[in-house]
Amino acid sequence: MTENFGIEAAMSLEALMERHIAALLATSDAVREWDERRAAGGVSNVVYANALFEVTKEEEATRLRIVNHRPCNDQQGWQKLTYLAAYLFATRGSLKPEEMDAVLSTTEPME
Repeated sequence: MTENFGIEAAMSLEALMERHIAALLATSDAVREWDERRAAGGVSNVVYANALFEVTKEEEATRLRIVNHRPCNDQQGWQKLTYLAAYLFATRGSLKPEEMDAVLSTTEPME
């Protein structure tokens, strides 16, 4: 677990955002593919649920990495806040209280 944390800490905010966008696109693709297969009668709900579960796990994990990412300067803090605001606006989602606390505590202005 400690080794994994070191890898996560070293990952740049930009790389985290790119991974999150890729995970969002994979989720969208999985839904679209299932709709097409379902219309053709070629997939079961169980298969769809399993596929969607896998891609949504990746989306959540990458989003949480961004939420918990500690910016190295104020500019990166604003970039993180802007990205998360755009994500929440686009998805009409919200953060859990503990996620909001993590965002606020990791984006306080540097002194």
